[in-house]
Amino acid sequence: MGVSTMTAQSRKTGLSPARRARNMLMGGLILLATLIVVAPLILIFAYLVREGLGAMNLDFFTKTPAPEGESGGGLLNAILGSLEMLAMASVIGVGVGVAGGIFLAEYPRHPLMPSIRMISDVLAGIPAIVMGLVAYGLIVLRFGFSGLAGALALGFLMIPIVVRTSEEVLKLVPQTVREAGLALGLPKWLVTLKIVLPAAAGGIVTGVMLALARVAGEAAPLLFTAFGNNLVNVDPTKPMSALPLEIYRGATSAYDENQRMAKAGALLLILIIFATSLLARRFSRRK
Repeated sequence: MGVSTMTAQSRKTGLSPARRARNMLMGGLILLATLIVVAPLILIFAYLVREGLGAMNLDFFTKTPAPEGESGGGLLNAILGSLEMLAMASVIGVGVGVAGGIFLAEYPRHPLMPSIRMISDVLAGIPAIVMGLVAYGLIVLRFGFSGLAGALALGFLMIPIVVRTSEEVLKLVPQTVREAGLALGLPKWLVTLKIVLPAAAGGIVTGVMLALARVAGEAAPLLFTAFGNNLVNVDPTKPMSALPLEIYRGATSAYDENQRMAKAGALLLILIIFATSLLARRFSRRK
C-alpha cells in the first residue's frame, strides 16, 4: 500500500522523493549563496542610510562645504561638478563608443576590425587610475587641472563599455532589415544610419546609462585631473569638484562632521547609480 501511494505521488509530480529532496537542497544552497553575495551591499547601504541620511537636508543641496571641522554646509559644488563632467564625458564616450560599435558590427571583414577590437578590449581592462594618469599627461601638464581633463578621463572609461554594448545590440537587428534597405538602392552607410541605428537605439541608450553608472563613482582619475574646488565652478577649464572627490576627502578627514558629510555624499551617489541602473533596465525591457 505504501509503495503504491509513493508511486502514485511520483507519477503525479514527475520526480522521485530523492530527487525532490536534492532539488530542495540545491535550491536552498543557491538562495544562501545569493544572500551571501547581496548581504555586503545591503549592509553598506544600511550603514550609509543610518550615518548619512541625517546630513541630507536643504543645505546639503544648496550650499558649498563648510570650513574644515565646522558643522553645516553642503555639497552643491560637487553635485554640479559631477553632473557637468558626466555630461562632457558622455559626449566623448557616446560619440566614440557608438562609432566603434557600428564599425565592429557592420564591417566585420574590414582589415582594421581586429585592431579596433583589441584596442577596445585593452581599454576595458585598464584601471581607472591609469586613465587619470593619461589625461594628466595629455592635458594637466600643459593646461593645468580642469573639469575638462576629468571629463576626458571619464570619457575614456566609458568608451569600451559603450563599444561592446553597441556592437552586441546592433548584431541583434535582423539581417533582413539591412537587406531590405539595400534592396531599395540605399548605400550601406545610409542603411546603418537611418534604419539599423534607430532599431537598436533602445539598447544603445541602455549601454550608455550603464557606462554612466560605471564612471559616476570613480575618484582616482579625478584626483589627477579635476583636482577639486571648494567653490561652485561651471567653467570646464578650471579645477572642479565632484562627488567622489568630496567623499574621498571627507572619509580621510580627522573631523567627524566631514566624515558624516562624506557618508551623505556616498549615499547620494549610490542612489544616483541605482536610479541610473533601473532606467537602463527599463529601456532594455522596452527593447
